[in-house]
Parts: sequence; C-alpha cells; structure tokens
Amino acid sequence: MSIRRTTKAARGAVVLAGAVGLALVVAGCGGGGDGGGAKAEDGNKPPARSSAPKDGGPGSPAADSAKVIGEMKGPDGVVVTLHSVVRDSGGFVTVNGTVANHGNRPFNAINWRSNETELRSRSSISGATLVDKAGKKRYLVLRDTNGECLCTTGLSGLMPGASRPIFAQFPAPPAKVTEVDFQLPTMPPASVQITD
Repeated sequence: MSIRRTTKAARGAVVLAGAVGLALVVAGCGGGGDGGGAKAEDGNKPPARSSAPKDGGPGSPAADSAKVIGEMKGPDGVVVTLHSVVRDSGGFVTVNGTVANHGNRPFNAINWRSNETELRSRSSISGATLVDKAGKKRYLVLRDTNGECLCTTGLSGLMPGASRPIFAQFPAPPAKVTEVDFQLPTMPPASVQITD
C-alpha cells in the first residue's frame, strides 16, 4: 500500500470519527423542543426547578403584596417594594418584594448581580446585601451547592408597566438584630424590620 493511500485512509478515519463524535454531542445536548426531558419512574415529568420560594413552604412564607415595609426608587423608573423580611429558625432571613418598571424601556437586572463568575444567570439580584449598621456587618445572598444564589434569577426584559415578585435569602443576623438595611446595586438602601 502506498503512502498516498494510507494518508487518504487515515484522513477518512479522522473525518468519520469527528462526525460520530459531533453526532453524539448533538444528540446529548439537543432537546426535542417538545418540553420532553427526563421522566420519573411513574412516567410523569419531574418538577421543574424554581427560582422562587414555594408558597407555604417552611421558611418561605408567601409575601403579602399589599403590605409595604420599604421602598427603593432607582434610575429609569424602577421601583422595588419590600413586603416582608422574615427570620427563619433554620438560620436565615428571607426578603420578599416586588420590582416594578415605571419607566419607558425594558429593564434588565444586569447591574444587580454579584461579581462572581460561576453564576449562570446574568440578570439576578445576587448582589443584594443586608447590612447590620449597629453590628457593622454585611450579609451576602446565600448560595446553593451549585454556586447559584438563593434569590430571584432570570430578571430580564421587564417591560414598562410590568412588575415581578423577587426574593433573596441571607444568613440570619443575631436574634437581637431587628433592623437592617436592604441594599441593591444602583438603588438607595431601605431600612426594614426583621420579623420572626
């Protein structure tokens, strides 16, 4: 066999291996677009991962949107209304609120995220903090085992006139601390009372 034939055969094998590898990658990453996905043993779809606390779940009481405990007005007509700041016996504090766009262009929370690189959502409130002024401590949003914030994510494309509920969970300050400042980048802080 000549060198020319051997080279052609080797090229063919490389192209074939590349095509098979690409097909496997596409098959592994592709979705049918029909909302399929993995099925549980009983044939039902597993529950989708939520980026908001479940109503009535432990440590995440539903926020009463009629109750207002604080308000932050930012640039371009964005208003954050705080409804509750609740201390849980599990050692964390959950802040619930609503963000409303009273401006004239869509709002993206890109400036409200933290500087971490492992977060998948580019538009979240992961940059929020609770500040205990008396104790001179700042509390950052908690993270799950995958490094994602325990907060509202995917906060993009909020159209003018629209609003959306938000939440963030923080480590709880000591029990004696009942007043903190809730802060979001680009927004003025809001002093709020922690309830049990």
